[in-house]
Amino acid sequence: MKLYSYWRSTTSIRVRAALNLKGLDYDIQPVDLVAGVQRGADYTAVNPGRGVPALVLDDGTVLTQSLAILDYLDEAHPEPPLLPQGAVARAQARAAAHQIALDIHPVNNLKVIGQLKALGHSQADTVAWMLHWMREGFTAFQGLIRPDTPFCFGEAPGLADLCLVAQIYNARRWHTDLTPFARLVEIDARCQEIEAIARAMPDTQPDAP
Repeated sequence: MKLYSYWRSTTSIRVRAALNLKGLDYDIQPVDLVAGVQRGADYTAVNPGRGVPALVLDDGTVLTQSLAILDYLDEAHPEPPLLPQGAVARAQARAAAHQIALDIHPVNNLKVIGQLKALGHSQADTVAWMLHWMREGFTAFQGLIRPDTPFCFGEAPGLADLCLVAQIYNARRWHTDLTPFARLVEIDARCQEIEAIARAMPDTQPDAP
């Protein structure tokens, strides 16, 4: 498989971590989002959404959108599972993951920040914007996960944890005050001790500076 990825993309981190946890082989195809490679004709032909990640399967099928890719990986390669057992528990885990993937990330990604700047907002304004939505989202996320397990919903990392580690990385990049989110910091630390997740983090990627 080929994974079109950007080293610092939080959506790419999620998928890299899942591929690693499931022991799947893949080749990284770097897409430099800052340079605008995603808007070129070659990459648009791969992913009309002009984002990362995109996963090209062995038969040439292209999958896009990180949550859809994670769903595919869990169905096609069910061990280890990314979701707990039981319909209610699975819905709860998805809700927490969506709190990050659908509520924090979309309003903080590169194209939104670029548009804010195009409308005349300063760098300080855009950083304040990102910090606000991360604080709001982390507060909700911390209230949605279980309070009594090593990871968000059990004894092993799953979908919510993969979304969390990626967003914590971004939070630290922008100097978010994580003091109110001690449980999230603890879970992130446990995740970073797992080689498959640590190997998915930005600084280990082939396109990292």
